[in-house]
Amino acid sequence: MFAYGISGMSSGKLSHSVAILLRALRLGYRFGFEIMEATGLPSGTVYPALRRLERDGLVASAWEAEGIAQQEQRPARRYYRLTAEGLEAEEAGTKRYPLLSRLLEEKESSTTDGKLVEAP
Repeated sequence: MFAYGISGMSSGKLSHSVAILLRALRLGYRFGFEIMEATGLPSGTVYPALRRLERDGLVASAWEAEGIAQQEQRPARRYYRLTAEGLEAEEAGTKRYPLLSRLLEEKESSTTDGKLVEAP
């Protein structure tokens, strides 16, 4: 289990990788490849971390509607968002690593409106 270092969660320190993932989600990056491009983190870091964050209740996800992916001739994307606990963890991470606020730019617009289906 990740150690997040915020009240109500396991003790320890919020890792830099987790903090930057949470920051990317806060800024509007929503799916794995987009997060990888924004953060420079490899897939072997991003996808396992997103699964752990979801398991721990900091992130929620939903699959994009299959029809949208088919129209764009690509596989369906799994979109992620911060939960209330994830927002709290992101704020703790930004306090712990203040340079994070300058490393990533806010995404201009969300491309996920109306395109999601509920996760199984």
